[in-house]
Amino acid sequence: MTSHGSAQYSQCRTAWRRRGLALCVGAALLTPSITSASTVVASRRGTSATSYIDAHRSAPSRALLAALANVNARIPSFSRQTGLACSTCHYQFPQLTPFGRLFKMNGYTLTSLKRITAGDSTRPSLALSPIPPVSAMLVASLTQLNKAEPAAQNSSVMFPEQLSVFLGGAITPKVGTFIQFTYAAQDGTFGMDNLDVRYATHTAVLEKDVLFGLTVNNNPTVQDPWNTVPAWTFPFMSSSIAPTPIASTLIDGNLAQQVLGLGAYALWNNTLYTEFTAYRSAQQGTPAPLDSASQNVISQVIPYSRVALQHTWDKTYLMVGGFGFLGAHLFPTGVTGETDHFTTLGVDAQVERQLGTTGAMLIGRTSFIHEKQFLDATFGAEEAQNQRANLETYRANVSYLPNIRLGATVGYFNTSGSVDTLRYAPAELTGSRTGSPNTDGFLGELSFNPWQNLRLSLQYTAYHRFNGSSDAYDVLGGRQASNNNTLYLYTWVAF
Repeated sequence: MTSHGSAQYSQCRTAWRRRGLALCVGAALLTPSITSASTVVASRRGTSATSYIDAHRSAPSRALLAALANVNARIPSFSRQTGLACSTCHYQFPQLTPFGRLFKMNGYTLTSLKRITAGDSTRPSLALSPIPPVSAMLVASLTQLNKAEPAAQNSSVMFPEQLSVFLGGAITPKVGTFIQFTYAAQDGTFGMDNLDVRYATHTAVLEKDVLFGLTVNNNPTVQDPWNTVPAWTFPFMSSSIAPTPIASTLIDGNLAQQVLGLGAYALWNNTLYTEFTAYRSAQQGTPAPLDSASQNVISQVIPYSRVALQHTWDKTYLMVGGFGFLGAHLFPTGVTGETDHFTTLGVDAQVERQLGTTGAMLIGRTSFIHEKQFLDATFGAEEAQNQRANLETYRANVSYLPNIRLGATVGYFNTSGSVDTLRYAPAELTGSRTGSPNTDGFLGELSFNPWQNLRLSLQYTAYHRFNGSSDAYDVLGGRQASNNNTLYLYTWVAF
């Protein structure tokens, strides 16, 4: 540890004795010229612009590295483990602050609890939390369509719409978990949801800090620390029963919980983030081993790559990046023969602007995904009109958060692609009369957080086009796109 790092460590210990762990971590985060831990605590409450910016600019000190080797506060079990409030890592969940992004990349292991240990300080053999790393999430909702689905009741109430149990916390000082099990009311099942198990450590290259980590996860982009990629994009919660567009890119949730990936990532000098992960089919609810009756099985592995650059100017933070599948080969049916090949590449950006000194935040997010589809297997089986096709999605949204309790977000979404009357066939409610997947519209949401772990939200989705048309999109003069406009009222509590 450097002399400066030793000094910060001493300050950190003093802050811990006087004010608790939040001050200790805050003191470690600041640049060498900033030593007041209380300044960081103020920024986490939304009252200090200076410390918000310094948190971006600071080169991580040794004390910071010691703290961040173990941090995330995404779910209540992490808050119990760390002693940190949700607002330390989230503007409003699940929107991560700069500190929260570092928490995630450094694993899930910061603790203010006295661990059960074994071995000595040089060769420890156990560092076990005294409490189980368990938390839960419940969502209850009302969904109201502009026009009811055919022969169905409108104003659907779901309690719970979703109930999740999380196992999240430290396994060892450098290994942490985020494991989610979910009961989905719509189909009455309980099973594995998102999984992200991490190992993280630090080293130095050319006198610059390098955060290096490994991730095992089951949903491409769930490991990402930004709210621009499919797993974490706005809307952060949406109705599970409202009609959804007929087409989406492969990376946009179509492999979620059906694969397992092993990846490595690195953050150089708190500026350049890179990741490479390889995914293999690990399907749930199907017989094993996968055989001739299986569907959408990966041939070999799917390589996923991610790169992002981040920087801060004054009160503004900016990230620009790219992500995608470099080449995905899937068997539509079985495990032999022809495959369909997908190349899915995306670009994204996130900007955060602190407004004045009140702690109000303006956050903008955007992403564009282009997918080339080579449908050799599907075309050969006469289930596709085109052997070559394209699909694109675009999203943009802006959130205004005047404080930790209130929030408003507006967004635009657009999906467009090649016409294919076999893949996008006419059908009642969910089909496409024209064979086009083109869909676009606007989203708006107002949220109120009476507590940091409780949200009440009103969301509205307005479609301009749905599955290829504004008028009579489904079957020969049937449903209008605007009929699927959705009012979604939900409460989301984590405990």
